[in-house]
Amino acid sequence: MEKLICGIHNHELVKSLVGHPYAGRLTKDEKKIIANMTKPMVKPKNILLTLKEHNVNSCTTIKQIYNARSAYRSSIRGAYTEMQHLMKLLERDQYIYWHRLKDEVVVRDLFWCHPNAVKLCNACHLVFFVDNTYKTNRYRLPLLDFVGVTPTGMTFSVEFAYLEGERVNNIVWALKRF
Repeated sequence: MEKLICGIHNHELVKSLVGHPYAGRLTKDEKKIIANMTKPMVKPKNILLTLKEHNVNSCTTIKQIYNARSAYRSSIRGAYTEMQHLMKLLERDQYIYWHRLKDEVVVRDLFWCHPNAVKLCNACHLVFFVDNTYKTNRYRLPLLDFVGVTPTGMTFSVEFAYLEGERVNNIVWALKRF
């Protein structure tokens, strides 16, 4: 049981409701705007600016934009996990891809390339660079990137591979797929 000592507030009323979850909630129209701007990968700060232009009294914060974008992406994915959704998209868009499994359940290594990249690779097959980036994605997996060079000195991405680790067998597997 609570006991009331004094019936007055111990602070002044706030001047603005910015940051308050109820005041900053998104309308259906705002959620549609966020979804439409998320598809072409518009930055969250630009989405927020657009919402503020549509409604100058909006108390929406960048955190609510991030949450709405996350909810939108989850709704697209449906009941699939992120990896299942990725595999479905690779197959739908006719990418060339291979993967290896660990314990017949978990994807260990994933290698993919766009069919047009293969055509370009076959036309310009003299010089290739292989580069590995470390711990730059949310799963902390190394990303192996194959880059080709055209006769005019332009570069193009050929293929990519997420690898379980930097061990020789993982790299050899990716090179064989290349």
